[in-house]
Amino acid sequence: MRVAMMTREYPPEVYGGAGVHVTELVTQLRHLCEVDVHCMGAPRDTAIVAQPDPALTSANAALSTLSADLVMANNAGLPGQAATVVHSHTWYTGMAGHLAALLHGVPHVLTAHSLEPLRPWKAEQLGGGYRVSSWVEKTAIEAADAVIAVSSGMRNDVLATYPALDPSRVHVVRNGIDTTVWYPVASVGSGSAGAPDPEGSVLAELGVDLSKPIVAFVGRITRQKGVAHLVAAAHDFAPDVQLVLCAGAPDTPEIAAEISTAVQELAAGRTGVFWVREMLPIGKIREILSAASVFVCPSVYEPLGIVNLEAMACATAVVASDVGGIPEVVADHRTGLLVHYDPQDTAFFERRLADAVNTLVADPKRAREYGAAGRQRCIEEFSWAHIAEQTLEIYRKVQR
Repeated sequence: MRVAMMTREYPPEVYGGAGVHVTELVTQLRHLCEVDVHCMGAPRDTAIVAQPDPALTSANAALSTLSADLVMANNAGLPGQAATVVHSHTWYTGMAGHLAALLHGVPHVLTAHSLEPLRPWKAEQLGGGYRVSSWVEKTAIEAADAVIAVSSGMRNDVLATYPALDPSRVHVVRNGIDTTVWYPVASVGSGSAGAPDPEGSVLAELGVDLSKPIVAFVGRITRQKGVAHLVAAAHDFAPDVQLVLCAGAPDTPEIAAEISTAVQELAAGRTGVFWVREMLPIGKIREILSAASVFVCPSVYEPLGIVNLEAMACATAVVASDVGGIPEVVADHRTGLLVHYDPQDTAFFERRLADAVNTLVADPKRAREYGAAGRQRCIEEFSWAHIAEQTLEIYRKVQR
């Protein structure tokens, strides 16, 4: 078996959950079968890179993506790298997988990390390209030999969004976490559990007071991640709570300006607001998550939410919205607290978010117990090796 793994993101260019998923899955699958990674972006020795047509440099991003998909589909059948299974991730490579299957007569497995019709805010970023990406996704999903959903909630969304799809072709394989990479570390001078990280203390560089509670967020600035709701909720955090906001890569200049204004207003009304806009290395994120009293995930749409697993693996209690696959990761009142998200009453959601954070900050023992339970849950239930075995079994099914 030779798998053509098709992805937009692959190290060193990984900025989202889909990229993390592919990176970890490939590492484990290579113990079980041959895998060629087909990706986009800068040339690298670790993958077969498909470049978009330079004639489309100034075109809508959806068109340049499709031109790279054509190259990727062709590459999957070249001598020496001809695939027996193609596996695409996200709409960015869905058409590459679909065309490769048609061209080369091999099965196509598609992992749905999100669904375009459930992310209408992407129209702000892609313009008319959003209609193109939605068409690509529908075409690829409905034709795929197997669709992998990253949570049971995501499977329900896939079937509701694409009712023509045969339910027997939709499988659940959850995202995972590497607990040898994500683990509790101690901040310099914190006296907390875990070994100090060798990269130095990012919290010390920021000026965070380690004697006071820390609430952390890590994610992109996009409507999906609910950053604006978190900043609004933070006005009602207990006075001694500090907020470390690791939020960058805004979808549009408009949302970047919106969040910038909101953070400035928050900082004008309380101390201890720290905004990190650049993408930090894993070691520094690991330190922030480990030092946090609470990690907050205020997403309004989340098929699973790998970042919650990262926080849990660092033994940190989580406060999260109850959307999508998050309840399959964060066990309410066991590894954290879930807050109901109602798009018709976001002000109530924000107040409840603040209440949940304040509840755990006021009860450090309970927060530590949730954190310990969260790490144990990651170890027992979210192994990437197990996820690779489940994925391989789906490859075998579509080849029969």
